[in-house]
Amino acid sequence: MNTIYVCRNTEKDPVSDVEMKKDLSTEQREEVIRALKFRFENNMNRHEGLKWGRVQGKLEDDTEKLWSLNEMERTGGEPDIIGRDKKTGEFIFYDCSEESPKGLRNVCYDREGIEARKAFKPANNAIDMAAAMGIDLLTEEQYREMQKLGNFDTKISSWLKTPSEIRKLGGALFADRRYGSVFVYHNSAPSYYSVRSFRGSLRV
Repeated sequence: MNTIYVCRNTEKDPVSDVEMKKDLSTEQREEVIRALKFRFENNMNRHEGLKWGRVQGKLEDDTEKLWSLNEMERTGGEPDIIGRDKKTGEFIFYDCSEESPKGLRNVCYDREGIEARKAFKPANNAIDMAAAMGIDLLTEEQYREMQKLGNFDTKISSWLKTPSEIRKLGGALFADRRYGSVFVYHNSAPSYYSVRSFRGSLRV
């Protein structure tokens, strides 16, 4: 599969919980649009029937969403369109990297999870990082939908947006693909691993 990246050195430049200016230079906008177009055209099985021209028009009209897509690109997510909402007309982007984004690993599920740890606290958490990037974590349903488009997370795993009734009891969901099947598991929210990240979704 052909890939193209906008960001380099993602492991040295993770998303922080510091407020970021959601603006891109002209050069950055052109670069991320080129990356998105390249990936769109080389993975037509993910979005059959869609035309790039309409996508680019929307991206150019919404600089804040384009900034969020650049963040997904910057952290190694390789965002791509997996469909379009027929009711709203919005294009739906997911992080489509073969393995969950490198720049989003080693994080607890949420802020409460970090605060529950007595030692060895990670620098950040999935929920806050996604909010800072202007994206949402994939739900279990969305994750399974994405897995129909290819084989993702065969070596690592991804946190999933967890139902409140599970989170209230201290747990959080994550998923991966093993043995040709998709598995959804649970873990304590304060847990974090070098082989666990999260995937984002964005509507434009």
